[in-house]
Amino acid sequence: MAEDATGAVLPRHLAAVVVNYNAGAALSTCVASLISEGIREVVVVDNASKDTSMSDLAKAWPQAKQILSRRNLGFGAGANLGVGSTSAEYLIVCNPDLVVRPGSIGAMAAVLGGAPDVAIVGPMLRDSSGTVYPSGREFPGIGEAVGHGFVGLFWGGNPWTRRYRQIGQEQHRSREADWVSGAFLVVRREAFDQVGGFDERYFMYVEDVDLCWRLRRAGWAIRYEPAAEVVHEQGRSASRHPYSMLVAHHRSMWRFARQTTTGRGKALLPVVAVGLCCRLVLAWTEHLVSPRSRLRPHSD
Repeated sequence: MAEDATGAVLPRHLAAVVVNYNAGAALSTCVASLISEGIREVVVVDNASKDTSMSDLAKAWPQAKQILSRRNLGFGAGANLGVGSTSAEYLIVCNPDLVVRPGSIGAMAAVLGGAPDVAIVGPMLRDSSGTVYPSGREFPGIGEAVGHGFVGLFWGGNPWTRRYRQIGQEQHRSREADWVSGAFLVVRREAFDQVGGFDERYFMYVEDVDLCWRLRRAGWAIRYEPAAEVVHEQGRSASRHPYSMLVAHHRSMWRFARQTTTGRGKALLPVVAVGLCCRLVLAWTEHLVSPRSRLRPHSD
């Protein structure tokens, strides 16, 4: 059986699916970190990249299976394509711009192995400076959604954002969560297949939230495991096309709101639509005034 860098035994039926789009040298670095952790089956789905990331990967890691799409399918559809090419029981699904720290995959696989009701496990995410990026969140209520969505554009430390993102010690505690970031997760195939995988109508953003929402409705649990750590260089693709990515983000939020709102809450959907349009204009303005990338894939 395969072992990770710490010597921990990994399940035999464990594969990694990496969805790539113009990730450059980061893709080969990501695959290297997966292979060093004992992952023998790595599938890379390329969404019609125009750079040399895939040819570079073929030279550095020829054992990685490549699936080349003729067009950009989006993250969810690309992940589904990769998952469909393997029969592994446990599946790593991730972005290409990250590095897995030693022992992390073993820690997440152990959670799945010890808790048959858990569908997904997500790790602690850190950026390249070592700062913890909040994952393992709850589905926000109306108040938190409004406070985080609007005030959070200009004041990241506001109380609504802190509650929604579980900022602080909650990021260092193993716990159940409503959803975890799709930047890197380990999912049980049985659960993934039961709900039909990622909803491919989400081109980018919120597909992770939607997947976890459907899994929880189907009776599965989601876990956040900070003993596993992944360093994520966030927003490589988004930073190249910030305004179109903001549109994609808000379009995905609107789709999720329409799909998950029930009962009397549907009467508020027109208000939500107007609010998202206003937020998009504010986000465009904020990015224009302060041109730093606030876009983090699969994050809020």
